[in-house]
Amino acid sequence: MKDAIENLRDVLSRQREACLASPYPELSQRRRTLREVREALSRYQDQLAAAMSDDFGRRSEFECKTLDVMFPALQIDHALANLRRWMKPQRRRTDLLFRTNIAKVVYQPKGVVGVIAAWNFPIVEAMGPMIMALAAGNRVMIKMSEFSPRSTAVLREMLADIFPEDQVAVFGGGVEVAQAFASLPFDHIVFTGSPGVGKEIMRAASANLTPVTLELGGKSPAIVAPSASIAAAARSIAHGKAFNAGQACVAPDYALVPRDRIDAFVAAAVSAFQRMVPDPVHDPEYTCIASDRHAKRVHELLDDARAKGATVTSCGTGNGWRVVPMQIVTNVTPDMRIMQEELFNPILPVVACDSLDEGIRYITARPRPLALYYYGTDAGEIKRLEQDVHAGGMTVNDWAWHVFQSDLPFGGTGNSGIGSWRGPEGFRALSHGKSVLRMKPWFPIGLFRPPYGTRVQQLVSTLFLGHADPALNIPCSAGNEPRRYGSTAQDTTREST
Repeated sequence: MKDAIENLRDVLSRQREACLASPYPELSQRRRTLREVREALSRYQDQLAAAMSDDFGRRSEFECKTLDVMFPALQIDHALANLRRWMKPQRRRTDLLFRTNIAKVVYQPKGVVGVIAAWNFPIVEAMGPMIMALAAGNRVMIKMSEFSPRSTAVLREMLADIFPEDQVAVFGGGVEVAQAFASLPFDHIVFTGSPGVGKEIMRAASANLTPVTLELGGKSPAIVAPSASIAAAARSIAHGKAFNAGQACVAPDYALVPRDRIDAFVAAAVSAFQRMVPDPVHDPEYTCIASDRHAKRVHELLDDARAKGATVTSCGTGNGWRVVPMQIVTNVTPDMRIMQEELFNPILPVVACDSLDEGIRYITARPRPLALYYYGTDAGEIKRLEQDVHAGGMTVNDWAWHVFQSDLPFGGTGNSGIGSWRGPEGFRALSHGKSVLRMKPWFPIGLFRPPYGTRVQQLVSTLFLGHADPALNIPCSAGNEPRRYGSTAQDTTREST
């Protein structure tokens, strides 16, 4: 363990030296780097998918390739198309007082970025921030989850084919290594995981004043409005719970459904899930719960709900442990664990909700979610949710597809996270926007230097601030007469006499 932690420090030291040797990679170099990653993703797609499936016990190959391999590839394509514009210094206006001088913002690499990835989508949550960090000209160190050993090994092999360790390095290890990693003096940390661990990451980073981007979770609600098609809403929400067996930070956590339509919604959701996954136990495209620990929690949550009066409707037959079809829970109460904890599994609580006002009150009384979903056609309701309800992102009439748009930021707010590593916002988050002001040699800045009280200074003060209220006096140091801003002592004395 000691050797592993020393290795972290050694790699960070070498990456810092490399940053000093090449502090601002040019556009051509960054593009070349991104293209190499893009080609490696294509070469390694089968190995990456197989590794992730091994880590889960069984994971859908299609879902592995779609999200964890194809999405980073699309993110690279987007970065390549926009990188010149992102890197270009941005002209800014000078204040009127400094007109004729030149102001701009230069986006400078921060240095070394630490990425801490979660286990549920191990490749995309490691490579997504890495891609944006490389686009911004940084070096990257990646800490993978201890629950993803095979994915860690394949990702390390793939990236080692492209990069020396002083540019990109991948690490595994357990909790102690993760704690040591978070405590390193990075120039920025990107973390994906739970709010509880996010607080620990932020606490560790604060010792070095390291800025953080935190992609956390939360209970993401799905509002089924009276104007919604029950069949379409049920089909979409069931897919959100079937995808990766609900083990996604943006999976619909619970559904708010009009009271008189709950039975129809449950029947439609059961039917939709069974059409997608007719045989969960033997379907190679249906993902297992990731570990025994996580499976134990799923069954404990269901037992707790039943004990407190809930009705659980299973959408299929599981194997009694890590293969769990969608479980729809009705007659829920606030004291149930399923309504207090982020689920991260195929359990779907259904809450009676008879109006948008009631739904908004329900959502806003709880910690801010990472995602918000609305099913319906009422433009006024959609606008209200866009403006009045805080959430990291929102999709209307489906789930999570806003996350797959490379030009949109993706991140949380409040309990669900800080900042974003996606799109132009991600580029800027992983760059330092350095302000630069070029003063003209002939600009008369000397007029604003001491001694103060000149006519030009008084004129400028009056021009920008106007005249002071004579009824207000600003206290002065002992021995001096009260003096109004913008007036000389002589003027004040003359006015008082």
